[in-house]
Amino acid sequence: MKRRLTTILSADVAGYSRLMGTNEAETLAALTAHRAELVDAMVADHQGRIVKLIGDGMLVEFESVVSAVDCAAKIQKGMRARNSAVPADRRIEFRIGVNIGDVIVENDDIFGDGVNIAARIESFAKPGGVAVSAAVREHVGNRLDLIFEDAGEQLLKNIERPVRVYNVVLDAPQAASDQSDRVAAMAHKPSIAVLPFNNMSDDPAQEYFSDGITEDIITDLSKISGLSVVARHTVFAYKGTRVTAQRVAAELGVSFLLEGSVR
Repeated sequence: MKRRLTTILSADVAGYSRLMGTNEAETLAALTAHRAELVDAMVADHQGRIVKLIGDGMLVEFESVVSAVDCAAKIQKGMRARNSAVPADRRIEFRIGVNIGDVIVENDDIFGDGVNIAARIESFAKPGGVAVSAAVREHVGNRLDLIFEDAGEQLLKNIERPVRVYNVVLDAPQAASDQSDRVAAMAHKPSIAVLPFNNMSDDPAQEYFSDGITEDIITDLSKISGLSVVARHTVFAYKGTRVTAQRVAAELGVSFLLEGSVR
């Protein structure tokens, strides 16, 4: 029995049965075109391997976790563009789940919990969205310009242990047009920004670790409903810059700043 650690992407079409019931020929033609013109090319560009197609579903394997998530996000963004002129009730919208795990390999097919969890996580993705496991979230770190929302631990069908699921935010929230707008939006509850922690080590490779600490603190604070927390992509714009804490607080319109270092 051959086994390997790999990244699995599972995808299917939201509301496929309804679409087929409305117009089989049109739905099948649209799905085939999306696969041929967008999905297959995107998978190839990210060094993925399509393991199998199952009706409206697809199972894809990647050697790189980052490549898998990047591919999933770009597929969904590409589908939005392709669906822009299509009526809402006729759109082909994928749901995508990504997991990393140990799999059994047999005749170019893959089996096991790693595959099953990816398929179950996919069901938590919104139509046109991407959901990932905590293991995937941890491996990606801050390597991609994406925001991850913690959906908490979920009980997945036929999976013994709970799995923490994260949803990928494909549309980053727009920054307030000016400081007064931001202050007004946060006035009803305390607000805080966590600035990127400084890497005090002589090893530049530890930069990833210090950034991860910052991101984890932002994620944990974001779980507090009575607190407004500035998004990661906004605060990381200050990384490596020389600005005073007072200036940052004023520009972000927050009451509190958290700074730190990692040694």
